[in-house]
Amino acid sequence: MPSPCRTALAVLLLAAAPLVAQTTGVTSGQKLPRLVIRNATMVDGNGTPARGPVDIVIENGRIADVVTLDPVALRRGEGRRPAGNVQIDATGKFVLPGLINAHTHMQSNRSGQSLGGFEYYLLLQLANGVTTLREVGAENEAQSVRMRDQQARGELVGPRMLIYPMFLNGKVRTPVDARERVREMKKLGVDGIKIVGVERDIMQAMEDEAHTLGLPVAHHVGVEETNAWDDIAFGTRSIEHWYGIPDAAIRDGRQHFPSDYNYLDETDRFRWAGRLWREADPARLDTVLAAMVKANVAWVPTLDIYEASRDLQRAQTQPWFREYLHPSLANYFKPDPANHGSYFIGWSSTDETYWKENYRIWMAALRSFERKGGTIGCGDDAGFIYQMYGYGLIREMELHQEAGFQPLKVIQHCTGNNARILGLENDIGRIRAGWKADLIIVDGNPLEDLKTLYPTNQVQLRDGKEVRAGLEWTIAGGTPYHVPTLTARIKQIVDSAKGR
Repeated sequence: MPSPCRTALAVLLLAAAPLVAQTTGVTSGQKLPRLVIRNATMVDGNGTPARGPVDIVIENGRIADVVTLDPVALRRGEGRRPAGNVQIDATGKFVLPGLINAHTHMQSNRSGQSLGGFEYYLLLQLANGVTTLREVGAENEAQSVRMRDQQARGELVGPRMLIYPMFLNGKVRTPVDARERVREMKKLGVDGIKIVGVERDIMQAMEDEAHTLGLPVAHHVGVEETNAWDDIAFGTRSIEHWYGIPDAAIRDGRQHFPSDYNYLDETDRFRWAGRLWREADPARLDTVLAAMVKANVAWVPTLDIYEASRDLQRAQTQPWFREYLHPSLANYFKPDPANHGSYFIGWSSTDETYWKENYRIWMAALRSFERKGGTIGCGDDAGFIYQMYGYGLIREMELHQEAGFQPLKVIQHCTGNNARILGLENDIGRIRAGWKADLIIVDGNPLEDLKTLYPTNQVQLRDGKEVRAGLEWTIAGGTPYHVPTLTARIKQIVDSAKGR
């Protein structure tokens, strides 16, 4: 991480040189043939330190050039800068690759109550810096594929989409059925497949067919017949959440549930999930993690989505709820056995204590996995358990830092690593000439405070003065979106829904 002195020096040099640009010719949501971001401090998605000042040139939706500036030479009239009258002044600001949400659910209603279509969901993702998302388990797979194509044609405002529908549909009962279902999904035009609650013979057949047809597989392992050893054997692209990994490391192969445990009772399910990691044998777990690395099975942990289990009060009182939480989503979050993830009936301090221990062991496993060479990604699984779309992803990044990863690595998890998991590492997730122009501009230093990535501005002290810091621009495929403009529209949607 650059020292504060070096960062301050770069800003002073910029102030002394005739470099300071003005943001000119930029309208939120307007596609531009050429755009230059001036004077930025850049954090790439490959884990390398920040550098700057740089000018980043965008042409026709791609990064055309990244020019490192010499402020002293420019002040003397000896330096040259890329031309461009349409520009965003990023003096004193940080530019990162656009964030990738590798585990999300596009939702237009919650608990039978409309969110007013998908605009609310999509704008929240953009407002939180998400420029690409992987939808895992669509409400309607054909509709999701159509939306993906509409967004790619510029007919729909939102991040780039990859669609991984649910594999099981009530008709898959044999390995033959499994192969036919994979072929149907390929014909539909999906980007990959999500599996959950699958039997071993079905999983083996579907993964074999999926690999033949070039469809990667994401596995939400539940308490089921399969676990991480099957993902290792069959070639799963990524394990979602964390079930299946500690299960594979328990000596006698199954968690010790009480005799009255019922998996379909979610209070039971999540209460005992909070005790799972403590049953994993450390030596066996080490073997599982090493085998995942060798088999190139990535891990998208979604730490944020379980956080209410360890601190319910914090989850229920997040500051952005007041202005940006849609009433339909708020209603879904209320404890209700009918709603998945709304299991907090009789939740106790004992449950929270077990979950706090669960997180400690889980986070240690993540550190071990990456040290061995494993790929860790970021996803928020929002729309459940007090997590809002987009906001949950920034919280996920904070939890990766809590797990022991440096901010540069956390940013890599959410950009370059996610791009690799999606198979797009040569097109997105980096600030590099030739890559798609997916960028975010942050007023503040995310290497010092990841909270500056939230669209809701944070109050900070700079040189003894109170200033507001936060995400300012999301640039998706070369199109700039002014984040305060996005959040104003989101608030309008919420206020209208509250009025009804």
